[in-house]
Amino acid sequence: MSPRYLLDTHVVVRWLAEPKKLSRQQTRVLDETLRRGEPVAISAMTLVEIAMLFAEGRHRMKSTSEDLFSDLKANPILQILPLTIDIALEVGFLGSLIRDPADRAIVATARVHRLRLLTSDQRIAESNLVSVIE
Repeated sequence: MSPRYLLDTHVVVRWLAEPKKLSRQQTRVLDETLRRGEPVAISAMTLVEIAMLFAEGRHRMKSTSEDLFSDLKANPILQILPLTIDIALEVGFLGSLIRDPADRAIVATARVHRLRLLTSDQRIAESNLVSVIE
């Protein structure tokens, strides 16, 4: 079974460490997906962003990066999508439409795999480059 949804970095962190910070719609989608036993996806870029959030101290969580990565590894419904040539080409195509390189990679991953993106990033949502669930 293929995933229908891609989670951006902040949604992944909230889902695993601070689920009350997810939007009502994000919570509903994740709950339904879990109940059906469907996979959800994240971009490999999300792993890099999580490592950077912890290394730079830009988080407010009680858990450690090791805890979060352990949770990701142990989660049977999570699929990590690698950065591929097709995704790199899509990143280039997006150009300056999205300024942050990590956000570009995540949006490009959603576009290449035709997935809906769960995000709280208003710039991504307003870009209309990908279907989002805010």
